[in-house]
Amino acid sequence: MSSHHFVKEQQEPAVFILNTEELNFESVSPLLEWVPTVLVWQECLDQVLSWGIKVDVILAEEAFQRANLHLLEEQYPVKFLTTYKTNFLHEGLHYLQASQHKGAHLVGYSHQNWESLASETEFLDLTILDAGWKYYPVKSKEFKKWFVASTIRILGKEGMPVELSNDDGKLFLPLFYLTQVEVPEGISEIKGAELFWVGEEV
Repeated sequence: MSSHHFVKEQQEPAVFILNTEELNFESVSPLLEWVPTVLVWQECLDQVLSWGIKVDVILAEEAFQRANLHLLEEQYPVKFLTTYKTNFLHEGLHYLQASQHKGAHLVGYSHQNWESLASETEFLDLTILDAGWKYYPVKSKEFKKWFVASTIRILGKEGMPVELSNDDGKLFLPLFYLTQVEVPEGISEIKGAELFWVGEEV
């Protein structure tokens, strides 16, 4: 093993870039601090490379791979993972699970599709970064966090009852597709009957 290679620990959540629209380098940069594994879907690759980000895995269709074999040398030690537009998210998450990663930041993934992550959240700690918001799942169905006075979002099954407690009192509400709630400074607790996601602005 050559001296300039170091072994990446899989403790750091991987960074999986699925879409670069509405995305700038400043929003991705904090995720790269501890040199995580970076996965990129082929359609985002030019943008990501233009930011100077070192990519580890390119999820790509076979035609894209054939047309871009030079990347294997230019971006060494990058690798291609063969996939299709319809399933690259799940292929990438499967790869992370198989390579012993504990979690991933899904960058540019629409929070509206949170339900399609249900099986993966059992094995990986996932966060969604979408249009200036960060969403994370609450698998225990109970959540407690100190917030500054702000607006948070709660995502979950339509109609699921949620209990929110903080200095403003106790609130019971059924979730709509996306429920926005004002929280005061201090600790807020949220309880739900099933898994839900909490979103905060970043």
